[in-house]
Amino acid sequence: MASTVTSTALERMIEELGLPDQAIQADELPWVPQGENVWFKPLRFDLTNGRWVNLLKVTKQGKVNRHRHSGGQVLGFVIAGSWRYLEREWVARPGTFVYEPPGDIHTLVVESAEEMQTLFILEGVIQYLDDDDNVIYQDDVFTKMERYLSFCERERIAAKDLRY
Repeated sequence: MASTVTSTALERMIEELGLPDQAIQADELPWVPQGENVWFKPLRFDLTNGRWVNLLKVTKQGKVNRHRHSGGQVLGFVIAGSWRYLEREWVARPGTFVYEPPGDIHTLVVESAEEMQTLFILEGVIQYLDDDDNVIYQDDVFTKMERYLSFCERERIAAKDLRY
């Protein structure tokens, strides 16, 4: 009997304090320019934990400049195409799961003409670095959300609330 009461109380607490479930249709969201031949499609902005989820698309032998992940891990799952880090031996292909520890520094490159798409779950800050390891720019959940909202406003696209 006690477990039924606890379960009911727990269910009430989750209903009152928890976030509702959501199903985001990625094909209804725009690709937001991130750099030359690089776009992202945001799927979630978790402002409380500094985490965001997005699809990354790189075309035409594009690259994401050398950067460091600070303040959290990165998880990735390759959906299409292939890519690698200049600083690593391995190549990520469809079905590859990637884990990047906090502090990891790398340069993502697509070397074929084939488009790459990868689902990334990111935490903390991405610090873009010059050749002397000086930070020249950084991104976090707030700058990514601002870039998405500004793009939607400029393109007259109704922005979806992805803060869940």
